[in-house]
Amino acid sequence: MRALVSLFLALTLALPVTAETRVPASGAEMQLSFAPVVRKAAPAVVNIYARRVVEERRTPFAGDPFFDEFFRNFGRPTPRVQNSLGSGVILSPDGIVVSNYHVVGQATEIRVVLKDRREYDAEVLLADEESDLAVLRLEGAEGLPALEIRDSDSLEVGDLVLAIGNPFGIGQTVSSGIVSGLARSGLFAGSARGYFIQTDAAINPGNSGGALVDGAGRLVGVNTAILSRSGGSNGIGFAIPSNLVAGFVEQARAGKTRFERPWAGLTGQAVDSDLAEGFGLSRPAGMVIAAMHAESPFRAAGLRPGDVVVSLDGLPVNGPQEMLYHMSVRGIGETVAVDYVRDGRADAAEVSLIAPPEIPARDARRIGGEVPLNGLSVSNLNPAVIDEMDLPFDAEGVVVTAAEGFAARAGLRPGDVLLEINGRPVATTAEVARAARDRTRNWAIRLVRDGRQRLLRFRI
Repeated sequence: MRALVSLFLALTLALPVTAETRVPASGAEMQLSFAPVVRKAAPAVVNIYARRVVEERRTPFAGDPFFDEFFRNFGRPTPRVQNSLGSGVILSPDGIVVSNYHVVGQATEIRVVLKDRREYDAEVLLADEESDLAVLRLEGAEGLPALEIRDSDSLEVGDLVLAIGNPFGIGQTVSSGIVSGLARSGLFAGSARGYFIQTDAAINPGNSGGALVDGAGRLVGVNTAILSRSGGSNGIGFAIPSNLVAGFVEQARAGKTRFERPWAGLTGQAVDSDLAEGFGLSRPAGMVIAAMHAESPFRAAGLRPGDVVVSLDGLPVNGPQEMLYHMSVRGIGETVAVDYVRDGRADAAEVSLIAPPEIPARDARRIGGEVPLNGLSVSNLNPAVIDEMDLPFDAEGVVVTAAEGFAARAGLRPGDVLLEINGRPVATTAEVARAARDRTRNWAIRLVRDGRQRLLRFRI
């Protein structure tokens, strides 16, 4: 310890007082300063103030496990203003900014404040709740400071990183740490496609959408979440990798308003030690395919249930989220090399990444007129509809896309998969339209909601 102190003092005394501060280049120099990195990166990190007006219906049964569903659409709607505070990262001089969906995704007004106190109104170009990313454009912006994007696949555990954002609204703040983990997935409910960089750099409320940068000031991730019991930083923070961010920006510039992901058309699970032994693997690795859709591009490439996918374009695959992340980074229209194991033998295939197919046709219909199911909109299920509505990949039949008027009062909701109407199976929208013309006063609709069958009964 005494030797380390002597070394530190010797290095400190040896530095001229007027010497220019520079990025640490060795373990000893880490005791100097990250100021050059901050000077480079901080001007491109912005504060975001967003607000939206929502309408709430208040009833005496709100929160009741039984009556809440029946009285969901009753009561006078009351407008309420919701405000959110977060951060964002400028990625081009013409004002392209990336942030989190939960900061700006549903905002009606967005104000962006730069580090030099310039302010801009912003519009959302592309937003995706599932990935928790949104791309904004600052109105009238030009010549802005912007961050360079680094290939996040080149990160390693132990790399130094800085988190820059606006925690608790106190102003731009910088915290330092390291990359604590890679390929973190399945951590948060509702983020089935979540795939994160873990860091111990302090991330707090308000840091959401801010930058995670490397020692050269390049963007490696967008800070998005923490694991905490208190609401503050416990040294376990997560960032969305910059490679996925780059894909979002590319699609936004191409005019997309919804992020388009390649479709796998399969389900799978990570290989644990028991599965590895059963599949003849030397160690637990990869993802075993459990089921496949008839239109899956992996099926078309020759893979089948029971195969263990080990890597995609040479990058490891250890679960569904990891594979979907790599596919999303590659993008629709690309071809990827897939290494897999079948019956203990290694094999490979080329898989074309496609959009969810529109097979069968949607044949979307809206029920109108003087009929009991007035206000009901339905569509035939196909992979594209399933992806848009986040339904199980093997769902079949007819799905409710909107419910208004009497259909809403009867208890129908978007996402309900209709099975039977008055005892008659309905497999197409045409059959639903015919069933809607029934003249009976007693109605019974069997459907699937949130993975469970339900029966709605009502009388008109």
